[in-house]
Amino acid sequence: MMALDADAIFYFRLPSQGKDKAESDRSTEDETEKRPSGNDKFIVCRQCRQIITSPAERIEMEGVHRHTFTNPHGIVYQIGCFKSVTGCGYAGPASDEWSWFKGFSWRVAVCGTCLLHVGWLFVSKSGYRFSGLILDRIVEIK
Repeated sequence: MMALDADAIFYFRLPSQGKDKAESDRSTEDETEKRPSGNDKFIVCRQCRQIITSPAERIEMEGVHRHTFTNPHGIVYQIGCFKSVTGCGYAGPASDEWSWFKGFSWRVAVCGTCLLHVGWLFVSKSGYRFSGLILDRIVEIK
């Protein structure tokens, strides 16, 4: 896991808009050839194909895995909840403001390789933690 200085200024990448479908498919095929063989499935960053977590880490929060939320700027996110992620770094101090989950503070989660904003880490006062990953910024591969 990447450690980030809480006082540093960060620039996050947004998803690429310029790739055509054929190029995107080739990228997926090329990257999956490098993955461990077998029936292992991974959830990877859509931008760079860094392994973020696995489907086995999916959890339900407040009774469901998938949630739709709007941030204070009016941006709508669909997120999925995951117990553990390994391919992310975290930026900024924890905040309780506008938390989508009561009793949890949050920090921005970025891909540890390309710094794409992929979601948030949520932590309760008791120390329970999970990640909410932006579903259109991750991909499940075999």
